[in-house]
Amino acid sequence: MKFLIQLLVTAAVCALLQTFFPWWSLAVGCVAVGYGFDNGGFRSFAAGFLAVGLLWVGLSAFIDFQTASILTQKINRLLPVNAFLLTGMIGALVGGFASLTGALAAAKPKRKW
Repeated sequence: MKFLIQLLVTAAVCALLQTFFPWWSLAVGCVAVGYGFDNGGFRSFAAGFLAVGLLWVGLSAFIDFQTASILTQKINRLLPVNAFLLTGMIGALVGGFASLTGALAAAKPKRKW
């Protein structure tokens, strides 16, 4: 349940930040959410990865629909990979690693005496 809440909060924070700031501001939001939830390394990475990946695929599909897919057709001709897949993977990796960074910064070190 904590994972799902982190995923939704990450998507909401990143969508809000990207409306006012550059694309890389999502990393700041993912670090903050990952730090706040302290959900462990893999779960935080997965939450950031899925949240930002789905957010970017959704936003790029929305923009593609609004512009009659002019740019998407050109990118698909240039690159051997689908433009939506490429966009989603770039965003997902940035979000996943940023969320992992926040979770690892919040982790309490185990002291061995």
